[in-house]
Amino acid sequence: MQKIIAELIQSALKTLSIEVSGISIEHPADLHHGDYSTNIALVAAKEASKKPREVAEAVVAELRKNTPVGIEKIEVAGAGFINFYLSNNFFYETVCGIDGQFGRNNTLDHKKIFFEYTQPNPFKEFHIGHLMNNMIGESVSRILEWNGGEVKRATYHGDVGMHVAKAIWGMKKLQPNSITVETLGKAYAEGNTAYEDNEAAKQEIIAINKKVYESSDKEIGMLYEKGRTASLEHFESLYKKLGSSFDFHFFESESGVLGKKIVLENIGKVFEKSDGATVFQGEKCGLHTRVFLNSEEQPTYEAKEIGLIEIKRKKYPFDVSITVTANEQKAFFEVVTAALTELYPELKGKIIHLSHGMLKLPSGKMSSRTGTVVTAESLLALTEEKVKEVIKGREFDTTQAKEVVEKVSLAAIRYSILRQAIGGDIIFDLNKSVSFEGDSGPYLQYSYARAKSILRKAHLEVLLPSSKILEGKLPKDIGLLEKLLTRFPEIVERAGREYAPHHIVTYLTELAGAFNSYYAKNKILDAGEATPYRLKLTEAFSVVMKNGLNLLGINVLEKM
Repeated sequence: MQKIIAELIQSALKTLSIEVSGISIEHPADLHHGDYSTNIALVAAKEASKKPREVAEAVVAELRKNTPVGIEKIEVAGAGFINFYLSNNFFYETVCGIDGQFGRNNTLDHKKIFFEYTQPNPFKEFHIGHLMNNMIGESVSRILEWNGGEVKRATYHGDVGMHVAKAIWGMKKLQPNSITVETLGKAYAEGNTAYEDNEAAKQEIIAINKKVYESSDKEIGMLYEKGRTASLEHFESLYKKLGSSFDFHFFESESGVLGKKIVLENIGKVFEKSDGATVFQGEKCGLHTRVFLNSEEQPTYEAKEIGLIEIKRKKYPFDVSITVTANEQKAFFEVVTAALTELYPELKGKIIHLSHGMLKLPSGKMSSRTGTVVTAESLLALTEEKVKEVIKGREFDTTQAKEVVEKVSLAAIRYSILRQAIGGDIIFDLNKSVSFEGDSGPYLQYSYARAKSILRKAHLEVLLPSSKILEGKLPKDIGLLEKLLTRFPEIVERAGREYAPHHIVTYLTELAGAFNSYYAKNKILDAGEATPYRLKLTEAFSVVMKNGLNLLGINVLEKM
């Protein structure tokens, strides 16, 4: 309906010979002011050389000549706002038509999207920064699919580099009985400390790094393969728990070789020599200079990124490539993107970087340099213990309790991460995050479970939700719940357009509040002739809530 109204306004302005770019249509905070409102008359007044209210009245006069089905009334309000009131039948029919596909659209029209996120490095632990990245990437990729995009998911692993050499040096010193992610973490911390504090150890680590690239040492090669395998197997177990599945796994050991080749081939064209290194002069683009090959002609992260894009293009010719990383890599990606568009002009506008803030605990920022990294597993375990306290005493068998703890814990963390625009830092408040009341993931799950409980009771009493509109048996008034339910498709579209899951979080929280308020004020099972419609409304709420939670990566629970 929002699109229809925008098209009607545009047509009316054209008839009135008024040219205005961009039409803002919002939902008034007060339902008495209509279902949609626009300030277009205030914007167009200067162009028309008239008072805003005069323009609004002229626009409304045109709109009333061809008012479509679904719009009951159009009014001018205040200094020149135009308010639209939708008919009760529009809401009834929309609610009764809600199904599992409600909210999907074809805005992206099968656009091919390469979506890269998570990116944990072998030989290092999967920390809460990777967890944050994964949850943002998983949600945005799902939203893009619901907007009609064809999404291929990828993760990218730094399986070569100094962090690998430090971990291998640490393994050689510690001589662990078995190589696990825990021993790798300790080995990396040991190697990193030695690299910074001991010149002799530093030179040994540099030598190991070179041997890894050259595959020239049997012992180092064996430690490398064991460490890499242990890390990747561990990552896969975490992806499964997080509900993520990747179409492609890319590695720096592959992209580095190709990136080096591309950079060398374009010296004097895109890149140039400087003090023995090969650089891209970003100043010509208003950026800064970065090294792509070091003095030993080893590829840096920048060159590897060049190689990665080339690998992606061959694997899946994309319309757009989106990469999710932390804010601290924003400057890096700006320079790399500038270099890429000089190498491949056809990629201009097709490389997108989504940057997010840090996930912090009340104790402060995590650190992977000292070995005191806050791992994803430790945060999940901490949250699960808290959830166990919250549900203690509820009637769950062992299997149900395990499912509730796992799904509620993940919902608590996802909601905390996705509730705000992705660029800012987040302080994870454990107590608030696991609450079954207020703004939280568990609250949304609980609201869904309440609706499903009502529907189960109705089924036992053979009171099935009815989509049949019976004359004289529908409520005379439409409430906030119906109005919110019909807005879900436009929320999904906006979230996809802006790469912004927080719009869905805000919407679902408001929707859950409306349903719980409706439930508190109205009988549903024992409402006489109104029961079938109220059950249908309850069913519609459960479907929209499930669809919305799925877009956030949050699993629903039938019982809580």
